[in-house]
Amino acid sequence: MIMFYMKAKQFDADFDGGKDIAAILDLSQARRPLQKQRRINVDFPDWMVESLDREASWLGVTRQSIIKIWLAERLEQVASGK
Repeated sequence: MIMFYMKAKQFDADFDGGKDIAAILDLSQARRPLQKQRRINVDFPDWMVESLDREASWLGVTRQSIIKIWLAERLEQVASGK
């Protein structure tokens, strides 16, 4: 691994200027704030899994992704009182 150091002002200028800064970032410890993952098990009837798979395939995402997207949308609706 090559260590590369630069001043924050230069980093900001490169980023703001549209330069590719990915090569100088160490993403090995990167985390999304408030996005800690927790594994749960949920049982679905066969017809629901088949419907999820069809929809996920149509959208080009995984079954897990469609479940997360739909749950997030619903939870946002509930939180906003709709």
